[in-house]
Amino acid sequence: MSFSFDTKNELCRLPVQKLCCARAEAYGILLYCNTFNSSEVRIITENPNFAARLPRLFHRAFNLQFDRRAEEGKPGKMVFQITERKKLDRMINQFGFAPESNLVLHINFGILEEECCRAAFLRGVFFSGGSITDPKKRYHLELTTSHHQVSRELEALLMDMNFAPKSVLRNGGYVTYFKQSEHIEDFLTLIGAPVAAMEVMAAKVEKDLRNSVNRRLNCDNANLDKAVEAAQEQMEGIRKLIAAGLMDQLPDKLQQTAAMRLENPELPLSELAGEFDPPITKSCLNHRLRKLMELARGL
Repeated sequence: MSFSFDTKNELCRLPVQKLCCARAEAYGILLYCNTFNSSEVRIITENPNFAARLPRLFHRAFNLQFDRRAEEGKPGKMVFQITERKKLDRMINQFGFAPESNLVLHINFGILEEECCRAAFLRGVFFSGGSITDPKKRYHLELTTSHHQVSRELEALLMDMNFAPKSVLRNGGYVTYFKQSEHIEDFLTLIGAPVAAMEVMAAKVEKDLRNSVNRRLNCDNANLDKAVEAAQEQMEGIRKLIAAGLMDQLPDKLQQTAAMRLENPELPLSELAGEFDPPITKSCLNHRLRKLMELARGL
């Protein structure tokens, strides 16, 4: 199952209780469903849990039943339809429109004055027009409708609720979407899917940890490469001094340092400094090696 499917299943477990929220959720479903106008409602879904929720939700919101509803246990696409004029008029009147108005072209914000109703409305929008990518792959949640004005007003509603959505026209559909993991987490929590929100958060933590480890490994590898190059350069300089017969003329400390470097070509300075008896500091060792390199370059 997809992450979207699992998220909608989580939302379907929420009870249908308050009348105002039931109507707001149904309103979001209708504005983003397959067909909603003054002559027909048609909702198509492949999710059996959403199919089971729809009749309860519409009975609570409008005290009506679908004229056509999917058969329980039937696989594939399930269709819910209302064509009876009285039922359609009842729903349209509940949303504050005259039956002859083209209500799908905009959102009636008067229905969404309460925060609980806004959350329910967005839940309905996600049920009908929402999808979310598995956060282990990337962060992307989108809400798609065929109505331009509805999409614009949804974007305004989300911005008023401190979200930062973006929009795009794709294949004739108007898409409102998020790519920021924080906004996706907040949106899922708001509409009643905290488990899905936690999965997004966990995926982000895992990615951040993996990226941090990779950065550290890359940094360590780069430092190791530099240390190897420096050690090779130091040994070449020391061999030049030996070939020139100058090593015996150097102070004992420099002779000892040259011998230690030749015996331990793989050690970084911090470990090489600990090999001396008594141990010396890394700064002291670095100073001695620089002195040897200067003498070698002067040949």
